[in-house]
Amino acid sequence: MSLPAPGSPSVRRPTVAAVVLSMGTRPDDLPRALESLLAQRDVELDIVVVGNGWRPTGLPPQVRAVHLPENVGIPEGRNIGAAEARGEVIFFYDDDAYLPSTDVLSRLVAVLDGDPRVAAVQPRPVDPTGKPGPARWVPRPGAGDPLRPGVVTWIWEGTFVIRRAVFEQVGGWPGHFFYGHEGIDLMWKVWDAGYVGWYAPDVVMNHPATSPTRHAVYYRNNARNRVWVALRNLPAPLVPVYLLVWALLTVARLRSPQKLRAWAAGFREGLAGGHGDRRPISWRTVLRLTRAGRPPII
Repeated sequence: MSLPAPGSPSVRRPTVAAVVLSMGTRPDDLPRALESLLAQRDVELDIVVVGNGWRPTGLPPQVRAVHLPENVGIPEGRNIGAAEARGEVIFFYDDDAYLPSTDVLSRLVAVLDGDPRVAAVQPRPVDPTGKPGPARWVPRPGAGDPLRPGVVTWIWEGTFVIRRAVFEQVGGWPGHFFYGHEGIDLMWKVWDAGYVGWYAPDVVMNHPATSPTRHAVYYRNNARNRVWVALRNLPAPLVPVYLLVWALLTVARLRSPQKLRAWAAGFREGLAGGHGDRRPISWRTVLRLTRAGRPPII
């Protein structure tokens, strides 16, 4: 696949809908995130801060706010923000992130402009204090070299751009997931629609290197949503294979009985239903994912 160099900005000024989801618990980080976002050049920005369970106040005049009285979860909050913000490209942006240069967005959009098959582009997250980044920041099995660009089959949800037309075509985020694996669900649908994701490591953004296990619901949601991803998206013969592989890997990795109990409870909850619409990807998509290094059973 021939793509433009990440440093080549787009000639036009694309419209970008920037969605910043916040629970109001980072009073120092949010202003910094917005300041670096407002400094972006060569794009037309419409910025919306979604207050997930709080009412955003004190925002810059160029930024609009959406108040959600209750915390509806990460994917649904982002869905609401995407519906509110205007732009042909949607930029999902964590409230504790920071854009270290003024051309991050224009360079990401340049990748989209370079090939119509690319629907979503993720930059390379870097911890500003120098901590090593977690493996999940590099969206390929085994992570590998974080400086190697290329086609990817999923996206780290914290910061990336996606074509609005494709996002709406595939139905957006699975809002009922609340937290966990929503990026896999979204990107499998993107691939099934005939597109790919792209990892652009030459475009750097800053984000603290945190562990997902800091969330109290991590192990339960990790298991429940993993089951839901399979039930929603995989051809029927692959569902038990996928779930068996992940169950064996989890049991081998988790040494804590408490964590295993939480995981098992979530796994049972996922099998009990609630996954939503089942729209399995085609066998052609299974083959494309496999050729891209991510057969959908791992």
